[in-house]
Amino acid sequence: MTPTYDFTGQVAFVTGASQGMGLAAAKAYAAAGAIVVLTDVQAERIQAEAEKIHAQGGRAIGVACDVSEEDQVAAAIEQTVAEFGRLDIAFNNAGVQAPANDLADQPTEDFDRVMAINLRGTWACMKHELRQMRAQGTGAIVNMASIGGLIGNLDLAAYNATKHGVIGLTRSAALRYAKLGIRINAVCPATINTPMVASMLETQPEAMEDIMRLQVIGRLGEPEEVAAAVLWLSSAGASFVHGIALPVDGGFTAN
Repeated sequence: MTPTYDFTGQVAFVTGASQGMGLAAAKAYAAAGAIVVLTDVQAERIQAEAEKIHAQGGRAIGVACDVSEEDQVAAAIEQTVAEFGRLDIAFNNAGVQAPANDLADQPTEDFDRVMAINLRGTWACMKHELRQMRAQGTGAIVNMASIGGLIGNLDLAAYNATKHGVIGLTRSAALRYAKLGIRINAVCPATINTPMVASMLETQPEAMEDIMRLQVIGRLGEPEEVAAAVLWLSSAGASFVHGIALPVDGGFTAN
C-alpha cells in the first residue's frame, strides 16, 4: 500500500530537482497538493519539469540556483516567499559525487567542489530556509545525506566527509529548532538508479558486483522509493521525528 499525504496549501522547496531523487520528490509533493519550487543549475530542464507538473494539474515553478553560491540560494528563497507567502517544506537534495581515488592523490579542486555543493550548499540552504521558518514558527527540512554519511569508503573519503557533515548539521540544527516548531531530518540512500549513479557505473562497471552484494535486497533503489521516505519525513505523520539520519538502503547498513 502506498501512503497518501495532503500538502494542500503548503509550499515545498526542492534543490537538485532536475532529475533523480529531487525530481521524484518534487513530483510527489505536487501530487500531494503542495506548491513546488524546483531549483537546479540546469535552468531549462527545471522549467520543463515545472511545466509538466502544471500540465498534470499541479502548481510548480522552476528557479535557477547553484547551491554553492549563497547569494543564489538567498535569492531563490526570497523569490519563493515573495510569490507564495511562505515556506513549509524544504528538501535539500542537490549534490555531486567526487571521482573515486586514493585520498593521497585527490586533486584539491575535486575536494573543494564536492564540499562546496554537498556540505556548504546544504548549510546555505538551511540557513536561509530556517530564517523564514523561524519567522513562521513552523516548517520541515529534509537533507540529502547518504549511507556514505554512516560508513566509510576507502576511495570516496571526500564525498563521505561531506555526508557525515550533512548529518552533523541535521542533528545539531534539529536540537536548536525543535522547540520552535521546525523539524529537521536527513535521508541516507544507498545506491539509487539515478543519472549520477549510471554515469559512475559506466566508468566503474565492477562496482555493480559490490553493490549487489551489499544491498541485500539485490537491486538498485529507485528515486521514487527515496521520495516516499522524504515525503513521510516532511509530513505530520513524522511529527515526533527529529534529527534522524534515516537509511533508505536496501539493507546495506544491516551488513
